[in-house]
Amino acid sequence: MSFPMFEKVHVKGDEKAPLYQWLTDPAQNGWNDQEPSWNFCKYVINEKGELMNFFSSGIKPDSPEFLKAMGL
Repeated sequence: MSFPMFEKVHVKGDEKAPLYQWLTDPAQNGWNDQEPSWNFCKYVINEKGELMNFFSSGIKPDSPEFLKAMGL
């Protein structure tokens, strides 16, 4: 999957970008239906292109659970 870098995209609603359609549709990604609630939500995708984790914006990039999900 690809998406334009530095271009504003819709993450919710009828005009949702294809990436966010995949990230938020369990039929496509296998399990997750959570949409981003704020700018700093995080989705972890492995090297096979599988969605592995979703973290809300309250989880910081240096939090233990996020670092564990990243394999660090």
